[in-house]
Amino acid sequence: MALESFPPFLLVGTRFTISGTLLLGSALLAGVKLPSWRDAAWAALFGMVILGVGNTCLTIAETWIPSSLAALLVTTSPFWLTGLEALMPGGERLGRLTLAGMLVGLAGVALLVGPDWQAGLKANLVKGFLVLQLGCFSWSLGSVLQRRRIAHLNAVLNGAIQQLAAGLGFLLIAALAPGRPVALSGRGVGAVLYLVVFGSIVGYTSYIYALKHLPVALVAVHNYVNPVVAAVLGWLIYREPFGSREMVAMAIIFLGVFLVSRTSAPRESSPEADATLVLAVAGRAPAINPVREPWRPSRRPASEGE
Repeated sequence: MALESFPPFLLVGTRFTISGTLLLGSALLAGVKLPSWRDAAWAALFGMVILGVGNTCLTIAETWIPSSLAALLVTTSPFWLTGLEALMPGGERLGRLTLAGMLVGLAGVALLVGPDWQAGLKANLVKGFLVLQLGCFSWSLGSVLQRRRIAHLNAVLNGAIQQLAAGLGFLLIAALAPGRPVALSGRGVGAVLYLVVFGSIVGYTSYIYALKHLPVALVAVHNYVNPVVAAVLGWLIYREPFGSREMVAMAIIFLGVFLVSRTSAPRESSPEADATLVLAVAGRAPAINPVREPWRPSRRPASEGE
């Protein structure tokens, strides 16, 4: 719905500029200490890679294919995430079950995209699929690298810098490469506000915190929920087609994601870890390392903001 009012670049820029400003202001009011210039620069770079490129690819793809179908194709991101993690020094290795899950998921994608593949780039589904895979790759690469570079940053402050950098960066791109005119509507503006609050402030901050404290394959299971919600909303609001082939493909991809997620067990809980989770939401996580995680390739001391 947000694309009804804003072109892709402007939508990404507007959404993340608002959410990043609100998050940064909240973190500063909560007394979170600003990071070093080096850490802030890394966070800004990862914001452009993860949020800027990743979300722009999604919004562009949704101009070619229904949002429900785009959400289903994005469920391939766990395969990118676990695959790139395995390629990193000290990363989580790929087991047989993970490889089997990736193959199953790719079979679901083949069922979904295969019939249109012969038409090549003339088919909107093929164009949408390729652009979405670029977005998934960019999102996953940035996610894997930020665990190694700035995992010590406070999750709220990290999310604020990333979102503000992506927002300002893509506002500049939107100014240099303007798309169609803005057509403001109540529904479009409401969709943007929904994305700001639930998609950016709540959703992405939670994603950063989970990425810091959980194995990447376990973090990726959020992909179960998104396509179901998108399919239901797409059918209710736009009557987007979602037939038997899409349903079967979704079930196969879900099975693949499930197999991949089975290879990573959640870490043990503790009172300190639970307290950190609660305080991190408010941007006041204590400076402790709640759990020792042998799977993390490197560790840096927590900043005062955590």
